[in-house]
Parts: sequence; structure tokens; C-alpha cells
Amino acid sequence: MPGFEIFGEEERKEVADVLETGVLFRYGFEGARNGHFKAFEFEKKLCEITGAKYSHLCSSGTAALCTALAACGIGAGDEVIIPGFTFVATFEAIINAGAIPVFGEIDETLCLDPDKLEEVITKKTRAVVPVHMCGAMARIDEIKMFCDKKGLILLEDACQSLGASYQGKALGTFGTSGCFSFDAVKTVTCGEGGGIITDDKDIYEKADQYADHGHDHLGGPDRGADDHPIIGTNYRISELNAAVGLAQLNKLDQILCTQRKNKLAIKDAMADLPEVSFRYIPDAKGDSASFLSFFLPTEKRARQIAKNLAHNKVGCPYWYDNNWHYYKKWHHLKEMKRSAKLGIELADNLPDYNNIVLEASDNIMKRTISMQIMLAWTKEDIENRIQAIMKSFKG
Repeated sequence: MPGFEIFGEEERKEVADVLETGVLFRYGFEGARNGHFKAFEFEKKLCEITGAKYSHLCSSGTAALCTALAACGIGAGDEVIIPGFTFVATFEAIINAGAIPVFGEIDETLCLDPDKLEEVITKKTRAVVPVHMCGAMARIDEIKMFCDKKGLILLEDACQSLGASYQGKALGTFGTSGCFSFDAVKTVTCGEGGGIITDDKDIYEKADQYADHGHDHLGGPDRGADDHPIIGTNYRISELNAAVGLAQLNKLDQILCTQRKNKLAIKDAMADLPEVSFRYIPDAKGDSASFLSFFLPTEKRARQIAKNLAHNKVGCPYWYDNNWHYYKKWHHLKEMKRSAKLGIELADNLPDYNNIVLEASDNIMKRTISMQIMLAWTKEDIENRIQAIMKSFKG
């Protein structure tokens, strides 16, 4: 995703502000930092963009997920429903919490299918984590209704979908909490970074504490005077990373506008291809447009088109074979390969991950190709790309 494409003077200025003060730590040192609080500024801007009451910036999207799970009270033995199409960080964060990932089916949104959630819910289910994959939304209103009806926590993984919305409401604001990633290849990048948003003051305070060794941040300039209401860890972001991200965040409208324009040009050109149908997006206006995802009639044809696209220098992810994003290739989880014994191995409700079958998801992912949308494309680049795509479908 495109943040790294548009580094400029804005990022340099924000980073220079931090380097000139010498204060790289996000808390304290008020006398030396010359009024620069880049992490706090980022958090304020993220609230403005999403409409959330509170936000907290962390060192990564994974850290944000870990922190949000802890703040929401999700822990040892709790079952958490997630899709089989996501980045590995989603299940890693749940395992880190001592909770148990339970995989649900996806639908043609490429996100959790709310109609199939009932099939995987148990007495130990505590939360549902829909992942808004590839820049667009799940059927989040229906998932929320399901969670409300069942008394489950809804925690949105919107790590890939900053700037996306459903019916005018930002993704990440439908649940108790929402998480974003700002790593090197996300819509907005801090280099490494992640963020949490919530409207719940208690959740925010717990997240703020948990990500910084339990500090309540009420001790004023003397950090040593802080109390520690809870046990925490260190998921803090540095001011340097926050500075890069702040400059990027101020470019989000520009990023989204360019992505949407470029995606539309490609999609319009492909609209008449008889073999192609497009991913279902519940609210097309709210798509952040970082990917154009489409389906072919069969797995065989999808593999051939993916091969043809790569040959014509239009390489596109074929997720079904992807090592990072689809459960079929998560052999380390299936075989419980780990450096030390995990807390979830003590649970009596641990699934046999090696024998999980998500038939509906497989049928969708076998036929799915996703095309990344770039910001730097010129009009000529787009036209050349369209020609290469058309050539790929002739073979």
C-alpha cells in the first residue's frame, strides 16, 4: 500500500523537529522538546479522521491488536473468531493474549461471513475480530448485530483499511475498539507503527496503560511518580516514527483520492471481460481502493491469469498460495511450531489447526486475484497496465 510512495519535505520537517530537540521518547521531557509531541498530535489527528473519541499509537499494528485485546479484557482460554484470510498478526496477537483463535468462513467481501458465524460460536466464544481486508469492509453492520445479539466483544482489525468507511462511518468505529497498522507498506506509514481507536474511556485508559508498562501517566513531568493500575508491557512508539506518520496522515485525503481514481480506471477497463466478476464491497463509496480484487470462474483459470499477468509485468497476489495471508500455508500454526510452550496449549478447547477445513473460503480464494493500486502511476502507466491486462486475458 502506498504511503512509502510519497515521502517528501513534510516528513523531513516533522522528523527534523524531533531530531533538533533530541527527545525521541514520546512521554515527558517537556522542557527540552520545544512543544513537539508527535505521537499525541498523531492520535488527535486520527480521532479527527475516524470520528473516534480516543486513540492510542503503538509500535506496530500487531502491538495495537495485542493492546486492544488486553484493554477489552480478552485473555486466557477465551475463544476469538477470526477469518482464515488475514495477515498472521491477527492470530499471533490472539495467541499472545492466551486466547484461542477460531477460524470462520469468508464470503465474497473477502472478509468474515456473518451468516456463518453461528457455526463456530461456543460457550467459550468471547469476541469476534473481523478483518477489513485489502482496503474495504466486511458486512460490518451484520457482524455487529450478531455480536450485540450474542453479547460478544467486536474488535475490528482495520489494519489494511485506514480511510475506508461504511455508510459514512469509519471502519474501526463499529466495535468496542478498532486497530490500524502503519508499517512500511500500509496506506499511511510510520515505518513501524499501529493505532487503536475507541469511544470507551475505560478501554482507552487501559490501552494507554498496558502499552507502557502499566503507567497511568498521571504523575506529571516526573514519570517516576506515575502509578501502575495494571500489569503492562512495552508497545510504545518513538517520536521519530510518529513524526513520519503524522506527515503521512495529513496526506490521507490526497492518497485516497488518487487511489480511487486509479482503481476506477482499471476496473472500468476490465468491466467487460466476460470471465471477471468483482469482489463484493458493501459500500463502494467507502472503499479505500488500495486493491482491485476480482474472481475468475475456476481455480485453473485464476492460476493461468495470475501467471499471464506476471509474464506481462502486472504481478498480482494470488492469495490462495500466499504464505502470510491465508490459513492453508500457516504450517507453523497447524503444527504448533514455537520457540517455547504456549499458554493456549494448556487449554482444553484448543482446536486441531492441522485439520481445519474452510471449504467456502477455499472456493472463493482459489478464484481470487488482487491487483495493488499505486499512487505513482501516470496516465501512461495506467494505459500501459490496461493493455497488459487485456493481453493477459487473451492467453
